[in-house]
Amino acid sequence: MHGLNALFGFIAWLIDLYIWVIIIAAVMSWLIAFDVVNRRNRAVYMIYDALYRLTDPALRPIRKRLPDLGGLDISPLILILALIFLRNVVIIGWICGGVCV
Repeated sequence: MHGLNALFGFIAWLIDLYIWVIIIAAVMSWLIAFDVVNRRNRAVYMIYDALYRLTDPALRPIRKRLPDLGGLDISPLILILALIFLRNVVIIGWICGGVCV
């Protein structure tokens, strides 16, 4: 049982890491949209492309189901909330057996 708890702890850590990747990708897209950073810069492009490739497969199905909000993309927020639910309720609930505070 201890090995399974370690595995779930590692999965919870990966979910936390992915949440930060989503946040960084959203902030970077805002910086590009408001022309604070230039996507023609090679380093910026490489970082943006990597973040896009990491987040788009998870965000695309959410974006397809959301109505058009006039340029406002709330899919990162929905994905983050779903990941927090998964981490806190399912994974940490399994580790603690429902007795963690």
